[in-house]
Amino acid sequence: MILGLHLNPRLRDWHGKRVWLVGASSGIGAALARDLLSKGAWVAVSARRAGALLAVVEGHPKGVVLTMDVRQPQDWTATHDALCEAWQGVDLVVFCAADYRPLSPWELDAREAHDTIETNVCGVYYGLSAVLPAMRSRRSGGIAIVASVAGYVGLPNATLYGPSKAALINLAELLYAELHAHGLGVYLINPGFVKSRLTARNAFRMPALITPEAAAKAIVAGLERGRFEIAFPQRFTRVVRLVSLLPYRFSLGLLQRLTRAS
Repeated sequence: MILGLHLNPRLRDWHGKRVWLVGASSGIGAALARDLLSKGAWVAVSARRAGALLAVVEGHPKGVVLTMDVRQPQDWTATHDALCEAWQGVDLVVFCAADYRPLSPWELDAREAHDTIETNVCGVYYGLSAVLPAMRSRRSGGIAIVASVAGYVGLPNATLYGPSKAALINLAELLYAELHAHGLGVYLINPGFVKSRLTARNAFRMPALITPEAAAKAIVAGLERGRFEIAFPQRFTRVVRLVSLLPYRFSLGLLQRLTRAS
């Protein structure tokens, strides 16, 4: 994992910045959209639910609603083209869309596995294929990928979600290595538990649970500092990170105890 400060451009002045938030109808994406709009950014919000998106940007003249399905590559291309025509480019794309179902391994369903991977992983690849050529051509812009601390280690009940987020962590690392020399920023966002319609499905205690608004403020602070990894809340993410660094003879035992307790 790449760590440290100022590995990326520091996005400190949001006035006039062109930001596209994909998966912004609720949760972190919606809260981040409202925060950036309040700071003067132009913000386009995308998801499948038009009504929810309209509520996010209501009252903000710099808010734009573009409905799309992240699982459809043609939607990415058409929406990106429309946005570039309106704005003459995008400065930052934030991949927030996610699907989550708390599952044990013996509860796996092939259809659910396909849908989760299609949304959480394939959707990001479809988006990258749509937005990176233009960014690379003009040698400016940034990509922010919302993964999760569930991608650090094999946490219980995250049979589909955790591995999909681990894939995004790996992807963000290689994107940074490949794109930094071309003038592009890559930001990896690893939240802990954030109160949302997705985490509402959990039947277990969620340590250090925070609001979407608190998550949005942590993300903005990380972007403004030019961090590569933006992980929060640190009192929780640091513990999970430490477990991931332990030898397997220790970490797997801890995870087994956590599984029995959940």
